[in-house]
Amino acid sequence: MPLSNHAGNVTTTTVTLSATLAANEDIERRRRAGERVLNLAFGEAGLPVHPALRDRLVAASDRNGYGPVAGATGLREAAAGYWNRRGLPTDPSMVVSGPGSKSLLYGLLLALGGDIVLTAPSWVSYAAQADLVGARPILVPAPRGEGGAPDPDKLVSAVLHARARGRTVRSVLVTMPDNPTGRLASPWTIRRLVEIARDLDLVIVSDEIYRDLVHDSALPYLSPADLAPERTVITTGLSKSLALGGWRIGVARLPNGAVELRAKLLAVASEIWSAPAAPVQEAATYAFTEPLELVERVNRSRRLHATVAHAVYDRFVEAGCAVARPQGGFYLYPDLGHLGLGGSAQVTAILLDQHGIGVLPGHAFGDDPSAARVRVATSLLYGDSAEERLTALNSPDPLCLPWIAESLDHLLMGLKELSVRRPRERQRSLVSQLGESLT
Repeated sequence: MPLSNHAGNVTTTTVTLSATLAANEDIERRRRAGERVLNLAFGEAGLPVHPALRDRLVAASDRNGYGPVAGATGLREAAAGYWNRRGLPTDPSMVVSGPGSKSLLYGLLLALGGDIVLTAPSWVSYAAQADLVGARPILVPAPRGEGGAPDPDKLVSAVLHARARGRTVRSVLVTMPDNPTGRLASPWTIRRLVEIARDLDLVIVSDEIYRDLVHDSALPYLSPADLAPERTVITTGLSKSLALGGWRIGVARLPNGAVELRAKLLAVASEIWSAPAAPVQEAATYAFTEPLELVERVNRSRRLHATVAHAVYDRFVEAGCAVARPQGGFYLYPDLGHLGLGGSAQVTAILLDQHGIGVLPGHAFGDDPSAARVRVATSLLYGDSAEERLTALNSPDPLCLPWIAESLDHLLMGLKELSVRRPRERQRSLVSQLGESLT
């Protein structure tokens, strides 16, 4: 959908439906038509709303005023407390809320201006949002075995090269832990990235919406804000840790004293979303105070996400795919290049059309289209009903539940069939091509 045409200084931006949303809608259409499709494409947390949050939303349902653009005072204080408990002293006046962290990220791009450095691969909406605001994303790969943060040395050369060509590069974005790879940037990478950000005067935007879903509590977690609070903006929300994606609520932590950035972000917010929904803010206020009942829900969710994601990892490894073990959230990023089926678009189409397995192609995340890497989301395997999902959440061994076990069997069978059949098809294709050349 072209938003504008080339005329004078006006540029053309083409917007397409988000790859994750488009894939989910396609899979749902297929299911309604009677196809059996394993939905590993959509990154929804896949769990029911905790009753305590539902009760607070209902109790606040008569609150229909707009409220402050930055969000209700109680919500900003609760979010500040959330970060204080994680060793990040936070002034509530420097917290801004919005209808999801996705909206806040878009507002930050507008407020910061200039071009932005992204990790390749990275979440599909980062680059799309940059395009929408007229910025040009600079894609830099992550260090080998990591995800979510660009390789620091390659970051330096990419920024210097862009600036030498007259581009204004003002920010770098990291995701901790990462979507699509499920990996966590190492403390060494974050320390080096912070040093470079200071040297190059870059603002660091740290998307930490999966922070509370790191699988192993012993895994070292270092936020850029721990080292460079003066130049780091953190965004987070409740869509992943508490499965409130449809409620659309997020918060951003700005550096203390970043008065100008706050004013710009609020100006953007006032023209786009005015204020987050008041009843949702009330429920989010309770969530960010982290009462014991919600802490326990997050802990159970983390265990379930880790258990199922690691089981899916095992299936890909058994099928001979190269894949890094996930460290957080509910994502994996396997490479099926050993099958010789083509790039990520071809592999994705074959998995869906011939084996009933829905994934997302790596090129949607900024990866090389010729690579056969795909993003796998495991969080919709917990069940098709609220009852099944709660059973999975509370089960001491969710992998033994019949609907999860069947899904894992479906995945492994499809991957093994893919490995067996495709070489034969390639062989038949080569024979056919040879026959045509002889005639």
